[in-house]
Amino acid sequence: MMSILVIAESNGIEVDRGTLSAITAAQKIGDKINLLILEDSEQVINKAKKIKGVTNIITTSGDLQGGLAENLAPLISKCAKDVTHVLSSAGTFGKNIMPRVSALNDSQQISDICEIIDADTFVRPIYAGNALATVKSLDKIKFITVRSTAFQAANDQEGDAEVIEGPVAETNGKSSFVKRDLSESDRPELTAAKIVVSGGRGIGSADNFSILDPLADKLGAAVGASRAAVDAGYVPNDYQVGQTGKVVAPELYIAIGISGAIQHLAGMKDSKTIVAINKDEDAPIFQIADYGLVGDLFEIIPELSDKI
Repeated sequence: MMSILVIAESNGIEVDRGTLSAITAAQKIGDKINLLILEDSEQVINKAKKIKGVTNIITTSGDLQGGLAENLAPLISKCAKDVTHVLSSAGTFGKNIMPRVSALNDSQQISDICEIIDADTFVRPIYAGNALATVKSLDKIKFITVRSTAFQAANDQEGDAEVIEGPVAETNGKSSFVKRDLSESDRPELTAAKIVVSGGRGIGSADNFSILDPLADKLGAAVGASRAAVDAGYVPNDYQVGQTGKVVAPELYIAIGISGAIQHLAGMKDSKTIVAINKDEDAPIFQIADYGLVGDLFEIIPELSDKI
């Protein structure tokens, strides 16, 4: 029987949606799924026990503060000794920690998979999502990051996992966690939102970006941005949607003042419905949009917000 280790990402309350998608992916490989919790939180552990399909919850202790890859990678390697696959979501956390874990085990990481053919064979996007590569691994342990938008979130209400005490994270002595500055918002988290309103370079400035707020608030949407808008300093980096940002697949994605570079499309083209608003009728974004509106966003957005 194949044994699979899923590395959980959590927020002090519960595991995130990306982890639930990684568990769904793990279920397509084997039946014995161990979920590794990398924080000492009874609330997270108790909620994780209810995730359907998880056999064991592995708890940890020690220097877990800040989720430093330098401290966590050796701990994860200890937990991976008797498994065939190690999975995490392909978010910032997974991209940070999985290369180090796979290197410690002399294995090649398989990144951002969107389909599982069998226990050794996986499909992943390449060339900014314009092509799909089928890859086969012969490594004894496969280290995999999972594109969360490609798999449904696992049911988190009907499970009954057993809790097992795991290893202790040791301080490596070379790096330490100082602090984390988090932006606070009443809006949903970008990768979990059902509606996303994104702005691009066409917004014009950081001050102008607030024009999206009334629309996002009325729709209960998260606010995103293209890399061009982030690079121009309109919004922080955590707003970025795209190949080098966050991958989203909401029910509705509204692209405002975004031309549609392939790097941006790679992060949002799986959205169920795409609406594009741009003054350039030849903008590439219109090629994938379900609905397009050509015009001045500074006239359209206030009017649209008023009428919702």
